[in-house]
Amino acid sequence: MPAAAQYRRSRNNRLVRTLAVLGTSAAVLAVPLIGATSASAATGPATAAATTIAGYPNNLDGWIRESLAIMAQKGIPGTYNGIYRNIMRESSGNPRAINLWDSNAAAGTPSKGLLQVIDPTFAAYHVAGTSFDPYDPVANITAACNYAAARYGSIDNVYGAY
Repeated sequence: MPAAAQYRRSRNNRLVRTLAVLGTSAAVLAVPLIGATSASAATGPATAAATTIAGYPNNLDGWIRESLAIMAQKGIPGTYNGIYRNIMRESSGNPRAINLWDSNAAAGTPSKGLLQVIDPTFAAYHVAGTSFDPYDPVANITAACNYAAARYGSIDNVYGAY
């Protein structure tokens, strides 16, 4: 077929198509993040209000941010990404998660909460100003990060069960 008779896509059509593909890709990437945050926020008694007492969103993002604020005041190192990565590995964002099958559970002290902390560790590394409930998301994150800081230098240095 001669070149003059071939269909040629205009630059505007290519630009619109590229933007549509990029927008769809961004939406596909965002859905798991939104779903994980919403699912974790929908569990447990801490979801009664839309915000925490400190004014943070009452979801995974808000719990991490509130913990980071407390950690900054207390000099406990850690980053959002380090905390989030460990939460996803340990509990998939479920603040009511409990491990009833590992060696800790067999010894009578199951791991609990977002970062799967056992009661003796939670008590030893509890941070003043947070709840004494190991299932409380902010208290669990902050105590676990305090423990990780003492043992590994920071939660950011933890890449497996700790």
